[in-house]
Amino acid sequence: MRLTDFQDGVSAALLGTGHAPTTAWLAALEAQPGFAVYRNTVLKGCVDALQASYPTVCQLVGEDWFRAAAAVYARQQPPRDGLLVDYGAGFGGFLAGFEPAAGLPYLPAIARLDRCWTECHLAADATAVDRSWWARQAPTTLPAMQLRPHPAARWAWCSGHPAYALWHSHREGLALPESLAWAGDGGLLTRPHAAVTWRPLSRAGGAFLDACAEGRALEAAATSALDTDPATDFAALMGTLLDAGALVPTHSHPPAEEAP
Repeated sequence: MRLTDFQDGVSAALLGTGHAPTTAWLAALEAQPGFAVYRNTVLKGCVDALQASYPTVCQLVGEDWFRAAAAVYARQQPPRDGLLVDYGAGFGGFLAGFEPAAGLPYLPAIARLDRCWTECHLAADATAVDRSWWARQAPTTLPAMQLRPHPAARWAWCSGHPAYALWHSHREGLALPESLAWAGDGGLLTRPHAAVTWRPLSRAGGAFLDACAEGRALEAAATSALDTDPATDFAALMGTLLDAGALVPTHSHPPAEEAP
C-alpha cells in the first residue's frame, strides 16, 4: 500500500466525507470504538477553529447554526495541516453557495471581514509611513513615488449590503444605528503595531489600495480612486490611510526574525 493511499483513506474516514476507499483494513479501523471518538475530536477541532476565526458570523446566525454549517465545511474542505489558526480561508465562499444561508445574502461579506481580521493578525510586521513622513516628501517627487499596502493591511468592499457597518457593530458589541442605510460599504483593517484596528473605507479608498498593490505610482493610484468616485477628497483619503498605518514604501521589508 502506498503511504498516500493510507493517508487519504484515514483522512476521508476521519472527516466522514464518504470518499474513503472500501478496503478491509479501513473497514476494520472504522469498526474500532475508539475511532469514532477520534473522528469526533478531529471534527470538533475544525469547528472550534472556524468559530474562533469567524466570531461575527457566529453572532449573527447563532452558535448552533454556525457549528452545523462549519461541520459541513470541514468535511468538504478539511485542513491541510495541523495549524488551525489559519484554517478556513474559503469559508466565505462556502457560505455564498450554502443553501441554508440564502436568506442572509450579506453573510459572505461578513465572513470576508472576519477573515481579513485573521489575515491581518497573522501577517508580517513592517514600519508604516505616517503624516510626518509624508510631509517630508518633495511635492515634485510624489506623483512618481510608489507606496504599497502594509503587509497586514486588508480591505473589502461590499456593493450591495452595509457589511462593514454590521460587522463593526457586532464586533464591538454596539447597537446598530437606527438610521442605517442599506447600501454598500467597505472597511479597512490594519495592524501597524500590536493590535488589529479597523475603520470604514470608501470604494475610492479600496480602488487606491488596489492600485498600490498592483505597483502603480501614486499619480496613477490617485487617478484610479478619482475615477471610482470623482467627489473623493484625496487629501482626506490619504490622511485616513496614513493614520491607519496602511502604507509602506516600496523598499520596506519585514524585520528579520531574531534567532531563538
